[in-house]
Amino acid sequence: MWQTVKEYIQKKYRIEPDFPFREDMDTAVFRHQDNRRWFALVMDVTASKLGLSKEARLPVINLKIDDPLLRDILLRQDGIFPAYHMNKMHWITVLLDGSVEKERVLDLIDASFLASASPKKKGKLRPAKEWIVPANPKYYDILHAFDEREEIDWKQGAGIRTGDTVFLYVAAPVSAVLYQCKVTRTGIPYHFESEHLTITALMKLRLQKRFAADAFPFERLRKEFGITAVRGPRTVPHSLSSALAKAKPAEPVRQKA
Repeated sequence: MWQTVKEYIQKKYRIEPDFPFREDMDTAVFRHQDNRRWFALVMDVTASKLGLSKEARLPVINLKIDDPLLRDILLRQDGIFPAYHMNKMHWITVLLDGSVEKERVLDLIDASFLASASPKKKGKLRPAKEWIVPANPKYYDILHAFDEREEIDWKQGAGIRTGDTVFLYVAAPVSAVLYQCKVTRTGIPYHFESEHLTITALMKLRLQKRFAADAFPFERLRKEFGITAVRGPRTVPHSLSSALAKAKPAEPVRQKA
């Protein structure tokens, strides 16, 4: 994975690693060219230092994640830990041993590059993204949400911005991607708390396209696109993005009078 990370950063950002510790040529740092800030630190650490019950040396990458909500979500996922030897309020440690899928690691490198960029560069860097966002029909009637309107309020997803695209994955018993929406507004103040859900902000989603329930079911997401779970907002793999773009829209189901 180290070679994959190196080649990705070299190709996308034209940045070479440097080795600041003369006595440790296995530890590599990637820096912004303008402000010289680190955005990635690749090294080996003892597993026990990450709270794992073994002594093996593991390859890891430290990445900056400023969004506290996103960082909290990430730290609940396998292979991602509070940063080793860095500020745990702003950095995470990600295993490079295959525990975290390659595309997820590369997405987090992009997030770290943006988080550590200069203010001027940040304004130019962030292109629109595509996300898969779960929707649970047990708590919200998502199946009929767009019957009478094309725009709805939704829980603000960590990292999601105005202009991004959200694909709503409807959980069991549907278990499929049903809607493509454009994010038209984010950061709307709101407070709601229940046994199952806490909301501190909303975003607005405008319907762009519907999908048939058998077009992108969970089994297809898993087998063809490597998506093993949709527990929170996650970026869309390139292969799935292409398939979603090519899919024919489904006709809305009209309710009988």
